[in-house]
Amino acid sequence: MGKHIRFGKYLADKGLITMESVISARLLQRRNNRMIGDLAKEKGWLTEEDILRILVLQEETHEIFGEIAVKERYLTSEQVDELLKKQSDSYLYFGDALVRIGVITAEDIKKHLHEYNQSLKQPSE
Repeated sequence: MGKHIRFGKYLADKGLITMESVISARLLQRRNNRMIGDLAKEKGWLTEEDILRILVLQEETHEIFGEIAVKERYLTSEQVDELLKKQSDSYLYFGDALVRIGVITAEDIKKHLHEYNQSLKQPSE
């Protein structure tokens, strides 16, 4: 189970949000948080074929997409840096997505995320 779903389930189990809200927030993240290949394609730097080739290499080597793109000369390191900055600037965190869809306040997210993280540090009985 992904970390976002676990935190979402934690909030749902406490009765603060529904699992449907978890899914809605994750969908908002998916629409907002663009992959580096998609951003490069949007700029005309990579084709769909280029992206697929890099993804195949990534599956085989477990290297980072941007490193492969530079090593295989699809992109320059400057282009990758620009794409990573754009990706980082627009990144939407799970808690922020829950706040944006209006199911919980930012203050509650902060409080419950702290509690959730503390519960992860406690040894299992």
